[in-house]
Amino acid sequence: MFLDQLSVLVAIGFSGASLGITFLTMWAIGRSEKHLLIWSIGLATIIAGVVLFGIVVEHYSAGALLASFLLLIAGFGFLYAGCARFCTGHANWVSAIVLVAISAVLTSAAFALGYSGIGAMIGNVAIGVFLILIARDYWLARAEAPTLMTVNAICCVATAASFIACGFALAEQGQLVLTSRPSNWAEQVNSIMAIIGLTGIGALSLTLNQMRIANSHKSDAMKDALTGLLNWRALLDNPAEIAPAGTAVVLMDLDYFKSTNDRFGHHSGDRILKVFAELIRENVRTNDLAARLGGEEFCVIMPDSTSASAAAVADRIRSQIEATVIQTARGPIRSTVSAGIAVRSNGPETLQSLLNKADAALYEAKASGRNRVQISDFSLVA
Repeated sequence: MFLDQLSVLVAIGFSGASLGITFLTMWAIGRSEKHLLIWSIGLATIIAGVVLFGIVVEHYSAGALLASFLLLIAGFGFLYAGCARFCTGHANWVSAIVLVAISAVLTSAAFALGYSGIGAMIGNVAIGVFLILIARDYWLARAEAPTLMTVNAICCVATAASFIACGFALAEQGQLVLTSRPSNWAEQVNSIMAIIGLTGIGALSLTLNQMRIANSHKSDAMKDALTGLLNWRALLDNPAEIAPAGTAVVLMDLDYFKSTNDRFGHHSGDRILKVFAELIRENVRTNDLAARLGGEEFCVIMPDSTSASAAAVADRIRSQIEATVIQTARGPIRSTVSAGIAVRSNGPETLQSLLNKADAALYEAKASGRNRVQISDFSLVA
């Protein structure tokens, strides 16, 4: 034997406890990321199983070995549920509970019939299956972070293989009934993989979680809190950049919005802004950039467009908001919008230049009676 089994178990327990405490602490801070709580419960259950297995190492007991496997199976079931929630948004409790129940019943039945070796085989294979399911979830979600998700999936598969190998080693040796703790080449490999795998999977999962939080904060910083559209900073990150040919800038401003706010209240004004933002979302393409610049002013940057196509979209939005009636306690609200459009000509122009031209067109639409779309030398009037 080239590894001291108790030392390995202590290392596994210490690694699992450290990760579990980290996950639990992070969950306690915001209490919104429930997968962290599920992971911490799973790790605590696994540590309890490791402790019982440590007892089996010193003083073999079929009952203690069974209890150890049941705790390990339940613990990895929790890890599977937590991973499913992290990767898909749903914990998949039904699958986790059914798999844990089937594994626990089969393992317990084998021990009850006196075939502790078969029970150990089933327990090891069950743990391996959970790790393969975890690997599958990470693999299917790899688009979020290709390298980290793929490496995590590989770690899960490698660790799963080491557990399944333990079951096959017992079968290969014909150990249907155990009189002492399992001891073979597969157990030695599994001891190493359990440390590497548990630490690696936990560390990578923690990194992925922190990356997701950072990306979420970055995304929130680029969005308008009220409407969910982009904000000014996100839309015009570099206004001095040369706009590609065919870029259209559409500026829209809700007419008489201040008067509406004064008459119906700011809450009703916010409702109008949200409704108008939704109309913009419904009418623009997936590659268009829509933003609220502030107050009642909105902007859409449309690549690969013409004056006619941009005007058609703007006029469709104009007609839809005009037809929209918002009911409030102080009476119904009807709104209109004016729009100005600028499209990049043959010569090079910056986004800021196009924005200035669109703003001048918007001013002309307002001066011409509002509720219209203005483009250079003509307008679409209600």
